[in-house]
Amino acid sequence: MKLPLPAALLAALIPFTLHAEEAHPLHEVLVTDWKAVFGRIEARDLVPARARLGGTLEAVAVSEGDRVEMGQVIGTITDAKLTLQLNAVDAQMAALAAQLDNAEAELKRGEDLVERGVSTVQRLDALRTQVDVLVNQIEATRAERSVIEQQAAEGTVLAPLSGVVLEVPVTTGAVVMPGEAVAMIGGGGFFLRLAVPERHAGFLEEGAEILIGEDGETRTGRLAKLYPQIENGRVTADVEVDGLSEAFTGARVLVRLPVGEHAALMVHQDAVLTRMGLDFVAVEEDGHVTERAVVLGEVQVVEGEALVEVVSGLKPGDMIVQGYTPAKNAGAAGHE
Repeated sequence: MKLPLPAALLAALIPFTLHAEEAHPLHEVLVTDWKAVFGRIEARDLVPARARLGGTLEAVAVSEGDRVEMGQVIGTITDAKLTLQLNAVDAQMAALAAQLDNAEAELKRGEDLVERGVSTVQRLDALRTQVDVLVNQIEATRAERSVIEQQAAEGTVLAPLSGVVLEVPVTTGAVVMPGEAVAMIGGGGFFLRLAVPERHAGFLEEGAEILIGEDGETRTGRLAKLYPQIENGRVTADVEVDGLSEAFTGARVLVRLPVGEHAALMVHQDAVLTRMGLDFVAVEEDGHVTERAVVLGEVQVVEGEALVEVVSGLKPGDMIVQGYTPAKNAGAAGHE
């Protein structure tokens, strides 16, 4: 019958298992401090499609969410007074045309009388002048009609740029004034607009890399523009992101901004052992491997590697054993 060995002796006989070839010293590295803020998805260009003519909105061809192209018709405005003005101009042109016909006939008779010596040259010049005046009046009336036609054409509301219809504040049958917005168009691409506390303004630089989204679905963007004016203690900044969703303008997205740097002790995640809710890191001391309890901070990417910050429990120069795994509990083997 085999007698169980003392647990302390058995633990001494069973060595630790090391997966790493050798230990490496721990050094402080500079890591980026990140500030979590929310950004709003906004269009780069926000331009209203305005009415150029006052009148009644007869038709609206778009609604919120529709995509439009520059110059596309999005509404029609009519003014009944313009039709009446056109009718008045047409009647005036008809009257002038009749007067011109009569003046040309008088001029023809005057030329015949002058040839026979019955009338004077001064009378003939007066008749020619009358014809010229009527011709010019007809041209002026025709130009006036063109102006009215142009005013009527301006009742067509056009999209000022290609993009998405964000808002249509009016409905069919509404009375609109010149300059009133019929629709709001967002175009030119979409970006994230941030409002950052002014105490972080000195750390922000255009072109800096920005982390966007939750930790599980983090993407990177670029700080495209910093606005110089501070409003309500906040700095406005724009972030460019490839493939940003345009489904909901104004949606909030979590953004992490670089706002400083600090020296930290960083270790690989596979160097951390977690047992019973505590974290440990294997450290080599005098040829022996011991486990130290540590308090961990955030995981950050340093030079392309995912490292976790050690807040306490280690010091610079400690020899970290990466990939360390202790042998199985000796007490379980002693009961065989």
